[in-house]
Amino acid sequence: MIVRDATDDDLAAIVAIFNHAVRHTTAVFSTEEADREGRALWMRVRREAGFPVLVAEDGGGVAGFGSYGAFRAFPGYRLTVEHSVYVAPEAQRRGVGRMLMQALIEHAASAGLHVMVGGIDADNAASLALHRALGFEETGRMPQTAAKFGRWLTLVFMQLRLNDAAPPA
Repeated sequence: MIVRDATDDDLAAIVAIFNHAVRHTTAVFSTEEADREGRALWMRVRREAGFPVLVAEDGGGVAGFGSYGAFRAFPGYRLTVEHSVYVAPEAQRRGVGRMLMQALIEHAASAGLHVMVGGIDADNAASLALHRALGFEETGRMPQTAAKFGRWLTLVFMQLRLNDAAPPA
């Protein structure tokens, strides 16, 4: 398995993986599916902002994808990013998510960023455990801040400090 930069040839797989998560999981709190044009725009905007879009490729097919982007729009947050990782259902529990997360962490650290944040459904035990294993710490819980599948969802924020740099002037 390799992790590499996504290309336009990966868009169909990225859309399929994302839409599966929309339809069947609380890994994303959206109920709106993506289309190829929307994901192409998303990928272009991410890249233009200097953010990666990565895929994990297994035997020639895309097994998952991940990215990070701005945490919030204000300049004070410029060294903090929020990540997202999605794994194809048939590739889950095979280390794909971990590989993508590690690649995103390395990219962010190399880019001089300071903190990476993840927003996770409190019931997603596997994602919470993966984040803990990679050094993320839970920093907050926001009960009933989203609704999907006829129930309230609790958002858990986890963060990883990427370096010990002093704050910029």
